[in-house]
Amino acid sequence: MKESDVSEIIEMALSDHISFSNIKSQHNISEKDVKLLMRQNLKPGSYKAWRKRVNEMGSRREHYK
Repeated sequence: MKESDVSEIIEMALSDHISFSNIKSQHNISEKDVKLLMRQNLKPGSYKAWRKRVNEMGSRREHYK
């Protein structure tokens, strides 16, 4: 995977307005793989904060746009 794609996926995942299904449709990467990519590329504290935010938002992410 190109570094530019990784950066775009991270940016999309950090957005509260983009769902995992949107990421999958654009980049063909599963939610599990997005989480792994985020774990590998974010600092541990940033990853934990992101996961907490994602868990609290749940499926509401898909309905923002």
